Order: sequence, then structure tokens, then C-alpha cells
Amino acid sequence: MVAQIIFIAITLAAIALFSYNIKKVIRNIQLGKSADRSDQPQKRFMTMLKVALGQTKMFFRPIPAFLHLIVYLGFVIINIEVLEILIDGIFGSHRIFSGVGFIYDFLIGSFEILALGVWVGCAVFLIRRNILKLKRFSGVEMTKWPRSDANYILISEILLMTAFLLMNAADAKLQVLGSQHYTNAGAFPVSQHLQNLLPNSEAALVAIERGCWWFHIIGILIFLNYLPYSKHFHILFAFPNTYFSNLEPKGEFTNMKSVTNEVKAMLDSSFTPEEAEPGRFGAKDVNDLTWVNLMNAYTCTECGRCTSVCPANITGKLLSPRKIMMDTRDRMEEVGKNIDKTGNGFDDGKSLIDNYISREEIWACTSCNACTEACPINIDPLAIITELRRYAVMEESQSPASINAMLGNIENNGAPWKYSPADRFNWAKES
Repeated sequence: MVAQIIFIAITLAAIALFSYNIKKVIRNIQLGKSADRSDQPQKRFMTMLKVALGQTKMFFRPIPAFLHLIVYLGFVIINIEVLEILIDGIFGSHRIFSGVGFIYDFLIGSFEILALGVWVGCAVFLIRRNILKLKRFSGVEMTKWPRSDANYILISEILLMTAFLLMNAADAKLQVLGSQHYTNAGAFPVSQHLQNLLPNSEAALVAIERGCWWFHIIGILIFLNYLPYSKHFHILFAFPNTYFSNLEPKGEFTNMKSVTNEVKAMLDSSFTPEEAEPGRFGAKDVNDLTWVNLMNAYTCTECGRCTSVCPANITGKLLSPRKIMMDTRDRMEEVGKNIDKTGNGFDDGKSLIDNYISREEIWACTSCNACTEACPINIDPLAIITELRRYAVMEESQSPASINAMLGNIENNGAPWKYSPADRFNWAKES
């Protein structure tokens, strides 16, 4: 009974802490402006199934994609057993679902094979990060914490899978010994090979089985509460992020309603403009971005696929699309902490542009959308860059000389070039 009370208390505390942190994350996302992504629900749902669940965009790099799929499916499917662990922990039972017979044996056997796959996959990922040191896992934004975060998660998953297999190995050996409370149930195709490593003492086996059982469930609860602080938040957010992703053509830019209304009014004196939400042009800080942009920042996996295909970054320029997303998330977290301390309306004198993302970064972008295309979960760094550029040009009138020249030519000549419209076809005459 004491163990059951402790189990219930730990579980409730973990759920309460996770709920508290999730509320903060949702509050931070709601700092952004409104954006309507309620259109085309069927297409959105299919995009979510294909990209988030099917992970189709990852298979442009087939080896890490296959390993990631094994780790993802293994970790998710194995955690179905958490339901049994929760029931056993609350009611003091043991393998309560064992009554379903061969189905239970099949499930436990499948879980073990997947657990081995997860173990191997995580080990390979650790080697890729720390021994092979792949280039896309480095960069100015990949400081000590982002690098450590990935290692913590991979090591944790290896430990959880090891505990799961050792728990089953001890359980199977106790079943053979006819130990009380340990009913004959389950198939153990992997952990059976670990049984010879365990002692033969019943008391020692019970201690190992119970210790691994507690380690497994407490480890999962700790992992759950670690997610809001980690890049692995995408385990949860990949699904809403892909559902609410941009379905319009990638080269299509959004127009500001207030500017569109002004242009229409200039062209048509009878035009009556719709009411447009007041606000600044573009984005200076995170509250000027949309909630979709902010959700993108929380969902970023920091995998570096966007940066590895960015032509600006490849040619040595300062821009890194991954850094854009990480900086947006860091600034959003900072604003959220300010709200926690001082309430709404507090101005700390900082902004996303300049304090986090430099002008050199935003103007290095070629707007090619390679980063958006490469992202395995449809994150859109270009949308944030575009809004920061809009602010610089339309609010501050600050942009590189080449941009100013281009804008002046469009205003005066109706084209980006310096030639008069009357001279536009001179090249044809010359030929």
C-alpha cells in the first residue's frame, strides 16, 4: 500500500508539473498575432499524417531517417506498456493485461525487438554527434546547452530501454523460479539473452525487477517534464505544427491588409477599405509575429537540415535558418519570464531584431525557401525573416544600399532596373 501511495503521488506531481509548463508554453505562443489556419482541414490532416506521422520529408537522407523512424516508433509503441505500468502501480497488480494470452506475448515480444532497435539507433546517433561530428550539428548557435540537450535525451533513451529489457529478464527468471506474484506471461526474444547475466537469488532478482520497474516509469515521467525545456518538444508539437503549416505556394508572400487597402483606395476612389488590425509594419519583436511563427520556434528540432542547404550559409555568410528559430524561441522565453515576474506591458528594452537576430543575418537571406523545403516538420524560417525585413524597411527605412536602389527604381521606373520604361526595348533594336 505504501508503494502504491508513493507511485500515485509521484505520477500526480509529474502530471501537474507538465500541465503547468504546457500552460506557460501555450501562453507564450499566444503572444503572437492571430493567423487563420482553419482552411482546407482535410488537406491539413493529410499533411500532418504524411509529414509528422509518416516522416516522409526525412527520407531525403535515408540512413538517419530509417534510424529515426525506428527510435520514434519504438519509443512511442513501447510506451503503450506505460498504461499497464500505471494500472499496476495504482492497484498493486503485476502484468494486469497478461490475461489476453498470446496477444500479450506477441506485444511484449514486439516491444523487446523495438527496444533493441531504439537502443542501437540512439547509440548510432551518439556516434554521429560526438565521434563523427557531422558538420550540420555544429554552428555558432550550437552552444554547450543545445549539444548537451541532444546527448541527454539519447543517453536517457538508452538507459530506459536497458531498464525495460533488464526488468523483463529478471521477470522471466522469476517466472521460471515460480516466485509468488510473478505470473507466467510474455515472450522475451531479446531479454532472454540477458538472463545469464543476472543472479540466481530470488531476492536479488526481485530487487532488480522492481528497481528497473521504478526506474522505467520515473524516467518516463522525468522525460515528459524535460520536453518543454528541450528541442525534443517536437515529439508533441510536430503534429499541430504540420497541421497548421502553410499550404500556399512557397514563393507566395503575404500582403499586409492595411497596405493593400491603401493601394486599392488610390486606384479606385469608390473603394471602401475593410477594417484592418492596427499595428506596426513587419515585426520588431516576437509579439509582432503570428502564433504560427512562435509555434514553429517551439517545434524546431535543431537538426540543422535547414542550415545545411542554405546557400547564404554555405557561402560563408552569417545567416543560419536554425539560429533564426532558436533565437525566436529564446526571445519568446525571455518575454514569458518577464511576464511571470512583472506582468503584461513590461518593456525590457530588448527586441528580436538587433538583440537576437542581426541585420546582416536577415539581409543575407536569398528568399529561396530551401530551408522550408528541407525542414522535416514544415517549419518556415523565411516567414520570420520576411517580417523582420518589413520592419526594417517600412518602419525604420533602414535597408542595404542595393535594396534602396531597387525600391527607388521600382517606384520611378516600374522595374528593379535603373532604365526608363521608354528604353525598355532598346535591346531588341540593338540586336
